[in-house]
Amino acid sequence: HWLTPGRDYTRDEYSRNVNLTETGARRAEIWLRVSNLYDLENLALLTALNHSLHAKELLRRDVDYVVKNGSVELVDEFKGRVVHDRRWPDGLQAAIEAKEGVRLRTEGRVLATLTVQNLVDLYPMAAGMTATALTQAEELKQVYELPVVAIPPNRENIRQDFEDLIFTHRAAKEAALIREIRDVHAKGRPILVGTASVAESERLGRALAVNGIPNQILNARNDEQEAAIIAQAGALGAVTISTNMAGRGTDILLGGNPPHDRERVIALGGLYVIGTNKHESRRIDNQLRGRAGRQGDPGSTIFFVSLEDDLIHRFGVLDLLPPIYGEARHPEALKDPLVVSEVNRAQRIIESQNLEIRRRLWRYEGMLEDQRRIMHSRRRAVLLGGRPMAAESRDADVSILNRNCEEETGAKTLLEARCPGRYAELGPLAPKVDRQITLALIDELWSDYLLRVTELREGIHWVSLAGHDPVNEFRKAVIEMFDRMLLDLDESVVRTFEEAEITEDGVNLNQIGLLDTSSTWTYIINDQPMGDLAQRFFKGLWKSKRA
Repeated sequence: HWLTPGRDYTRDEYSRNVNLTETGARRAEIWLRVSNLYDLENLALLTALNHSLHAKELLRRDVDYVVKNGSVELVDEFKGRVVHDRRWPDGLQAAIEAKEGVRLRTEGRVLATLTVQNLVDLYPMAAGMTATALTQAEELKQVYELPVVAIPPNRENIRQDFEDLIFTHRAAKEAALIREIRDVHAKGRPILVGTASVAESERLGRALAVNGIPNQILNARNDEQEAAIIAQAGALGAVTISTNMAGRGTDILLGGNPPHDRERVIALGGLYVIGTNKHESRRIDNQLRGRAGRQGDPGSTIFFVSLEDDLIHRFGVLDLLPPIYGEARHPEALKDPLVVSEVNRAQRIIESQNLEIRRRLWRYEGMLEDQRRIMHSRRRAVLLGGRPMAAESRDADVSILNRNCEEETGAKTLLEARCPGRYAELGPLAPKVDRQITLALIDELWSDYLLRVTELREGIHWVSLAGHDPVNEFRKAVIEMFDRMLLDLDESVVRTFEEAEITEDGVNLNQIGLLDTSSTWTYIINDQPMGDLAQRFFKGLWKSKRA
């Protein structure tokens, strides 16, 4: 607690970043006993400090993660489920575990990375089907080169989608929400409430129970009971509260399962779906709506929104509205169509911003994907018994080295050419040892390389303040780093072969520290934490208008 919010660091929820101020950096240097926190030699300290601030300020218990059985479990922001065996990368998991006082688990190492886009590119043909693709048609076309075609529904959709109810503050929204659930429940109509987090679902469940309304809660704490809870969500009088319904594809049968009361529920209007927040993506909202009115059944949907909701606050939607709405507190929903229009427009703006983040990620990952394919090709050649020569590089010196090696060795491997004596002594064992060492060192050096690239990428955004393009600076740096890594790889293979103790079983990789367990994760970055120039300009403009 030796850093104070506002004075020592600022939280930019719009870009989801925490940034040290000059004062904060000086205080950190004193406390950590370093002269310059931003020196390369202090990069590990700076990264750990940033992870600690991120864990403290931006990651919320029962929203972004839950604590179950003494460990931190991540919650998928779109599906509302615990994502088993997934961890945050690069020390952030450890920061969360320290924050929550649970046992620190062993840090993992990233041995490889692959974006979903590049994974899809590996297939000769790609296609898919979803009921909510139209809102993402632009992204599917730009990123995956996949056009979206709408297929007419099997049966006419008679669901009623009511206009959002927007309130000035959260307390008014929640009071109106409880009244609405109470009135509809009194008639016996089944209700499904979609909430944004574990904490919100449990808070609403308690409030309904206090008001005499029994309910079932489905969230990341009990998602193993999902099928049983969903199966009865359409029963007469059922009230089900769930975190995000994305990906929960189980049909909710009207009348329960078995649907004894189907006709009575149909007469009441079918399933009533209520959303308590708008999401960053319209697609997620539509997935919630899509729980009602399936296969020609009746149903209706509505969203209750407040101007204090996280989405509204984080992305500055209030700045798009007349100042009066940021000051007034009305118990009833606002009638001004401008408010509904601006909230919906803000949602589209947020979608565009998230798409731009993914575009930037693609620009970073394009270069790494080229390098990954080079390493994959070399690794595959070793596995299949080909020549594990140095891969082709963009660096002229390394390319010349490759050609010279090929001319000198012909069909020989690197070790046959550089260590002919020992290679011949090993006889039939030599190819096995060759593969063991080469594969282990490819994995080892590639993993180390990815770690250095991650560290570079975490700090590259600062060059934007000097007017440089972070992507261009990143590309130049990783080309140089990759070429250097390729040279190190060949030298390490030769050195290890010459020094390793070799038995009839080959090389003991554990003994020389080349065998590691691993997990692989992907994540999205934003290289402009203060926003691009246009975002900074407009944010300043909105503030001046409100002032």
